[in-house]
Amino acid sequence: MVAASQTTDEQIFALTAHTWSPQPAPAKWMHGVLEDAVQRNSFLASLRRRMFEQTGTRLLDWIDHFALPVDDAALAELSQVGYETDTSVPKVRAWTHSLGLFPRVRIHVGKSRQVFLKVESVADFLAAQDLRNVTIQGVDLASVRRARVAHENGIEVWVLERHGSLAFEPALNKAVPVAAIAKHSEAFQQRRREFDDAADGFALASQLADAAIAELGRDRACELFFAAERDYWQRRNRAGQIQRARQETLGLGWGNHDHHTYRSSREQFRRLIAFLEKLGFRLRERFYAGREAGWGAQVIEHPVTGVTIFADVDLSPEEVSQDFSHEPLPPREELGTVGLWCELHGEAFLQAGLHHLECQFDFKETRDQLGEVGIETMPPFTDLPHLRQAFTRGEIWQVKPQRVKRLLASNQITAEQAQQFLDNGVIGSHLEILQRNDGYKGFNQRGISEIISATDPRRA
Repeated sequence: MVAASQTTDEQIFALTAHTWSPQPAPAKWMHGVLEDAVQRNSFLASLRRRMFEQTGTRLLDWIDHFALPVDDAALAELSQVGYETDTSVPKVRAWTHSLGLFPRVRIHVGKSRQVFLKVESVADFLAAQDLRNVTIQGVDLASVRRARVAHENGIEVWVLERHGSLAFEPALNKAVPVAAIAKHSEAFQQRRREFDDAADGFALASQLADAAIAELGRDRACELFFAAERDYWQRRNRAGQIQRARQETLGLGWGNHDHHTYRSSREQFRRLIAFLEKLGFRLRERFYAGREAGWGAQVIEHPVTGVTIFADVDLSPEEVSQDFSHEPLPPREELGTVGLWCELHGEAFLQAGLHHLECQFDFKETRDQLGEVGIETMPPFTDLPHLRQAFTRGEIWQVKPQRVKRLLASNQITAEQAQQFLDNGVIGSHLEILQRNDGYKGFNQRGISEIISATDPRRA
């Protein structure tokens, strides 16, 4: 028995081993190029200070890409620090880094270095910064729009918005299907989320996605869907509302999002992954928190929009070795933290909404600033040199009595717990504050397990 258990543990470790590691060399290169730009461009220097003081964010987390002159000496260093040729955009000499989170780099015709900042809306940024007489390249709702907002001492500062495209420049001669974009955006924003059978909710969402993909393509459909998902989460999360308002004072939006977390029941997990794959997501690493924790997760990333999903589900050790993202997970009597949350609130994909949205910040500054406006954060569940993470205190949601009665009748909660949930409500969603250093792209499995356990309502 011991040998079998050890073998299983070894298999689990092999299946859940993560290959991401800090990348100090490209991080140093990026910081060098960015610091040079800040020192030479007063607008960029001022914006960095205001981002830090007003939003708790770091300028480096808002960089979409750098465009450098063909004779720039920094280009010769790219291959030395791990950058590889980027073939995603035809006829453009560009580089990307596959081992970490770093801005892309491209060559442009000109003598200045160009720094491109990613924002949700170029027009909103210009309005917030009171920048007038600035030309926006790309028509309204185009897949790429951009504008140059400052040019000083050989440094150009641009802002850029993307809608399901990796292109560096707007397609000026391409028609924009404005009516179709508006139609499918509204369909995602207004999609029905309450169903007696959750499978019907997934089926409806799949139909909406199919219709959007048919008219707009998979990448634009994905971008519209997750804009709607963030809006739905934000309406139910006060910390998100406050932080979004802070970032809107500078016209930034949620351009600093890092990952979106869904909690799923075992029964619906396969449908969740299938829907995400329909939108073009690709599976990344999987997580398993250990025998006692009883939950696992699949990380899944979209190669064009950059949206990353952390999909949580109750899981047993034996199931880690199977393709749990695609094979059915049979029902089980005992509910883990994730399963109980779904039974109390509903599927995160449906009525509950995202369990949390995580964005990239200066960890200490954001926690301090949010604390000043009454938003508390929980103790950090990751505090490493390359990764720091903490949840805001969870929103307390009232629970529907019929959900509590169903759990009590099936002996999955005690009478005392049932009364507690009805009287006091249950933790719903969070905003997660995260800081990544050295381009680290992974997650801390132990820390995540601890915070999952800490938010179990049965521990309250």
